[in-house]
Amino acid sequence: MYPNAITDPDTGELISSAEVAETPYTAFTSHGRRRVTARLIVRRVPERNTTKLAAAAQDGLFQVWRYHALFTNQTAPLVEAEKTHRAHAVIEQVFADLKAGPLAHLPSKSFHANSAWLALAAIAFNLTRALGVTVGSRYARAETATIRALLIHTPARIATSGRRLHLHLPTRWPWSIHWQKLWTAIMTT
Repeated sequence: MYPNAITDPDTGELISSAEVAETPYTAFTSHGRRRVTARLIVRRVPERNTTKLAAAAQDGLFQVWRYHALFTNQTAPLVEAEKTHRAHAVIEQVFADLKAGPLAHLPSKSFHANSAWLALAAIAFNLTRALGVTVGSRYARAETATIRALLIHTPARIATSGRRLHLHLPTRWPWSIHWQKLWTAIMTT
């Protein structure tokens, strides 16, 4: 058990009933000299389907768990090693998001072009994440591709009238409320 409550990366809620266990494990046993013996750490978190439980107003018949396993040769204490792995899992999602977006166009022949592209990719990523956090709700944890598709790539028409610019948004655009919240936040700062 964890000594203190932690934030579940999947749901964002605090959990204190997660359990962590470890055992020695040998991986790649069929590869002869390449076999590796290290620690297999497993964290299990009780699954709580709050919508169905609230509707039924009762607990389930048996406990259902979500399992997260990791294989490591880290020598830190059990809970500390698992906590470090969870932090790595978050950054791996960031790397995957960057690789699926702007970093998919690397490498170039020029080192300086790659350096500039990496700097611009990081700036664009951070600004897009800031937009998602500003809007809140599901966009706070959404991938940057989702934020770009739903909030940045706006199906709008710009018109001029009396030397003023007017932005015409679609009347039944499902993300107009979120876009308006973002627009208001940007214009008031």
